[in-house]
Amino acid sequence: MKKYILPQQDHLDDRQFDIAVKRLADCLSYGSDSSPFLGAGIEYVQSRVYQAGDPVKFIDWRVTGRTGKVHVKEFEAPKRLPVYILIDTSGSMCISSQKTSKYAHAVQLATGIALAALTRMSPVGLLGCGENELHVRPTLSKNVVYQWSHQLRHHNFNESTSLGKAVRELNPSLKNRSLVFVLSDIHDPDAIEALKLLAQQHDCVVLQMRDPAERGKVGGGIFRAREAETGREFVAHGRSKWFDHEAVWQELNHCGIDHLVLNTDEPFLPKLRHFLKNRDYLGKTK
Repeated sequence: MKKYILPQQDHLDDRQFDIAVKRLADCLSYGSDSSPFLGAGIEYVQSRVYQAGDPVKFIDWRVTGRTGKVHVKEFEAPKRLPVYILIDTSGSMCISSQKTSKYAHAVQLATGIALAALTRMSPVGLLGCGENELHVRPTLSKNVVYQWSHQLRHHNFNESTSLGKAVRELNPSLKNRSLVFVLSDIHDPDAIEALKLLAQQHDCVVLQMRDPAERGKVGGGIFRAREAETGREFVAHGRSKWFDHEAVWQELNHCGIDHLVLNTDEPFLPKLRHFLKNRDYLGKTK
């Protein structure tokens, strides 16, 4: 019989975890533009007549010499896209047929994505989507990112999901266009509709964590099971598909939400890098 475990944390100690997420962030950032300005580096836009208080270092000497009037260069203003990471802290994320659960993978991914965003000078906020919600305002501090990541690693896992509720509450609080990453197994029936509303104003990415058991890959005969969050009991067999991932993909894709399924029994980094590269890494510039 296949054994399902409810791990209290991943198998890495704190130092190993920090090294792992730093390498993950470096891999996700490799080849991307680390500048907070649009384009390569600081892009020149135009020159204008000097005004009192303008920095002397921006004087355009070529235009000044040609016109006889002092001109200064103007550059494109930096555009920092705030990044919000919503991580599902519910019980279904933690029950696993593998050594490392969906939740443990999600915490590593969330930390790696956050560190990669900081290299692009994008402030990162966090929202834990469980009964005891963890909310961290956008920050440019690596220390804060490591603090909340270690807090998540030692989280209480006996929770039901509140992903849909968290998305609905976050939406009106976002004053500027933001990039929102959702790391979840999408077991909350309200999550899809809430994400559709969020995607009308913001750039949304869903990284759906999936255990082999959810796609009918565990083998074995008929067994009785209980849903981790709701307590609902059901009968299934080892080849049962417990979740319609194709339907989820179609719904999210239809409303412009980028969606990637990450299986806990497969290497996810190459797949994730390719996915982020195709969508302009950590943010579309539209």
